[in-house]
Amino acid sequence: MAAAALITQTGAAMAVGLFGEVGALGAVFLRLALAAAVLCVVVRPSPGLVTRANMGVVLGFGVALGAMNMLIYQAIARLPLGVAVTIELLGPLLSVVLSRRPAGVVWALLALAGVVLLSGAGPGTGAPDPVGVLFALAAAGMWALYIMMSRQAGRSFEGIRGLALAMVIGAVLAAPFGIGSGGAALLHPRVLLVGLAVALMSSAVPYALELLALRRLPAETFSILVSLAPAVAALVGWVILGQAMGPVEVGGMALVILASVGAVRSGRPPAASRPPLG
Repeated sequence: MAAAALITQTGAAMAVGLFGEVGALGAVFLRLALAAAVLCVVVRPSPGLVTRANMGVVLGFGVALGAMNMLIYQAIARLPLGVAVTIELLGPLLSVVLSRRPAGVVWALLALAGVVLLSGAGPGTGAPDPVGVLFALAAAGMWALYIMMSRQAGRSFEGIRGLALAMVIGAVLAAPFGIGSGGAALLHPRVLLVGLAVALMSSAVPYALELLALRRLPAETFSILVSLAPAVAALVGWVILGQAMGPVEVGGMALVILASVGAVRSGRPPAASRPPLG
């Protein structure tokens, strides 16, 4: 789990290096398109798997996946990596809180206090880019939708075939934005190589590691470890991108992580609450 988290956030930090050449939307298009290609080669989903009964699930899953990734990359382009990932964590936290007893409201309020600190609205905080905060909040909403659609896809498709099909739809959704942003630079060999590395580090490798972890860990422990993603993102952002965080931002992050862990322990949600591209 530690390796999966570190690899995922390192992949996100590497993607930041592409922003200057192809823009955030160009980078996310490369990530989705190459990840879709890798998944399709591995699982070989047949177009015949899509029927009239499950077409809505596939489309909803793909739109949620594509929109979530485009929104979080726009947030990462404007905010420190740790702050963006922390705010995005509100998505799975909200899905847990809304599906459990009213006691979950306490965790929601605690998370809200953490986001207030991260957004610069608290006393003594420096205001981050408000547009970046809005993009991260929108990504959180898409993550909550992704969780709902992924559960339906899991009932409709065997293994990760539903994910592969959704990845293709997400890539198609991102294509006009990514091509418009990156243009011919998307075809530069170095850009393609980095994009492939980002796609592997953000999907195939961490997903495989998490599957191995799920065989050895209780679902609750798995979910709690996923909740620590913001701390890993902050560490990676500091080491690789030089994005230091002040005590107020660290405090806000700690509140969101505490709220997520508390909601998981009290609600015991399903383990599959994090997208392989999260």
